[in-house]
Amino acid sequence: MAAGPIDTHCPYCSLQCGMTITARPESAGGGYAVAGANFPTNRGGLCEKGLSAAELLVHPDRLTTPLVRDHRDEPFRGATWDEALDRVAAGLTVAQERFGPDAAGLFGGGGLTNEKAYQAGKFVRVALRSASIDYNGRFCMSSAASASTRAFGIDRGMPFPLADVARADTVLLVGSNPADTMPPAMRWFAAGRERGARHLVVDPRYTATAAAADVHLQPVPGTDLALANGLLHLAIKLRLVDTAYVADRTTGWDAVRRAARQYWPDRVERITGVPVRVMERTVRMLAESRATMILSARGAEQHATGSDTALAWINLALALGLPGRPSSGWATLTGQGNGQGGREHGQKADQLPGYRMLADPAARAHVAGIWGVDPDELPRPGVSAYEMLDRLGTSGGVRALLVMASNVAVSAPRAAHVRERLAALDFLAVSDLFLSETAELADVVLPVTQWAEEEGTMTNLEGRVLRRRRAVAAPTGVRSDLQVLHDLAGRLGRGAFFSDDPRTVFDELRRASSGGKADYAGISYERIEAERGVFWPCPDDDHAGTPRLFTDRFATPDGRARFHVVHHRASAETPDAEYPYRLTTGRSRAHYQSGTQTRRTKTLLEAEPEPVVEIHPDLAARVGVADGGDLRLRTRRGTARMRVRLSREIRSDTVFAPFHWGGEQTVNDLTNPALDPASRMPEFKVCAVALEPTTTEDAR
Repeated sequence: MAAGPIDTHCPYCSLQCGMTITARPESAGGGYAVAGANFPTNRGGLCEKGLSAAELLVHPDRLTTPLVRDHRDEPFRGATWDEALDRVAAGLTVAQERFGPDAAGLFGGGGLTNEKAYQAGKFVRVALRSASIDYNGRFCMSSAASASTRAFGIDRGMPFPLADVARADTVLLVGSNPADTMPPAMRWFAAGRERGARHLVVDPRYTATAAAADVHLQPVPGTDLALANGLLHLAIKLRLVDTAYVADRTTGWDAVRRAARQYWPDRVERITGVPVRVMERTVRMLAESRATMILSARGAEQHATGSDTALAWINLALALGLPGRPSSGWATLTGQGNGQGGREHGQKADQLPGYRMLADPAARAHVAGIWGVDPDELPRPGVSAYEMLDRLGTSGGVRALLVMASNVAVSAPRAAHVRERLAALDFLAVSDLFLSETAELADVVLPVTQWAEEEGTMTNLEGRVLRRRRAVAAPTGVRSDLQVLHDLAGRLGRGAFFSDDPRTVFDELRRASSGGKADYAGISYERIEAERGVFWPCPDDDHAGTPRLFTDRFATPDGRARFHVVHHRASAETPDAEYPYRLTTGRSRAHYQSGTQTRRTKTLLEAEPEPVVEIHPDLAARVGVADGGDLRLRTRRGTARMRVRLSREIRSDTVFAPFHWGGEQTVNDLTNPALDPASRMPEFKVCAVALEPTTTEDAR
């Protein structure tokens, strides 16, 4: 494999940058070189994560044999695949026999291919006949997905191609830092600035993205909804609303217009800390531009009010007449590699393929017909990701769990509690490339293929379905997740319903999604290759795909977008005497997600060997810590220790810490699992924190 350059895609973020892989037989121990390909999203560019991704393919820590143990206080030992799979099947079966069908479950990931995500949902509902499935995308895109579905009738993160960003005259980014999280995307922002576009950024930190913008709005964490409503109030007051668009293409405006009266500028400044003059400048820039985009991301969405916050920004976009106009609209920047496709085809607790809903009798009948089962066999909707994790090992909760492509011991909120729940399981199996913090807690660990060793499809942040091509032979002893699910289904007596061939699984996915909101029926491997990706919905072979949504109508019964009345609510946790400051979390430039891959990549570790907590010099002086010193962060849920980096780029009442590390540096030990009532998104982005300098001896 990979004798010459083979085209595939990066294993990391939702850009899914095109890249080529070439074997380097002359290098010590073999190896591979990657280079950026001229794909529409990245045009040859790669960030340091993409450029170093080949290091994962020859990493010495790679798992290549199944690991098992009889007791969790014993070390792992190598096992055959038959023994390991027999143990997994037995663990799932015993749990169901003792506690009922929902006692066996699966926790998936937003990095799985469309084929794997589809197969995971089918496996739980057909092989296990269980309601217990959800995935880590619940922690990423669920609030924006909920808001988009309620407002537009459909959830596709970007309803237009990324290249349209370069054609927009004004772009507002809310809680998004693509300069660090998806650097190749910045070429489109730079192209816009070169032709005179103006950019604005809403973020509590003065990020690399904010530094390149014309205007930076620096609100108190957790107040983005109030800010959006305040901008809407000003748009009404200054007569900047597109009344013709509102009348022709929306419903619900009158109630939202009345509700906006409560958000007069002085009040919003007191809530958010954003000056009135900055709000007025912002709304004029948005309204007076020929083409305007509002782009949201996790900074605004990972809150217990995340769905309402996304709706507030959609309300503003609708009032200004943006969605459906050329090079305009509202969008959310999906984070994980298959964060879009992973949430369309059945990994979510309430969902069936094609973005059908499990509670809908017609959807159940359609999908059951494709699967060859009786609709009554399909379980009811299950509980969301954190709710599933919170109940592990309890009466009524999952007792035997299979985790795929997720490291919840680091990535879940209140992570120490989640680790306790994982330890309380009767049985835990994990499939992964490396022995992650979650895998270390397991009874069985299954070594599986990674990005360059497998075939499949991904759906990027634009809704473009693309091909992941096999460029490298997998190590001996490693199997794909599709094979794992197929072989487990066989052991559970349901093997006839499953294939382990990616193309066969994708063709079944196409049929299952046909007629759904996320319709892939007209998308084939051949079309993806020929057209360099196909945008869904694409209902048949003759359909061209849909790069741009909402040009004529929205995906609602009457074709109109929906305004929604939403109100600011304080964060679930606010500073007090014991926990006087705010903690916000996010990604750093060199690392990704829970760090299972990037913390094992030499190039990235050299660039960023440890996490640091960013703290304003004024706050550091009050706390008594110096640059480079050690700081203990303490919340109601736990503690973490990090080295200090002084920065005037963050608010003086807030600290920022990245979430890519485990051990004493597990920031998610601190975060708050308060859930959004609509999306069930936990409140990762803000909690109350105490800051305590530590001595050198403490640090040891």
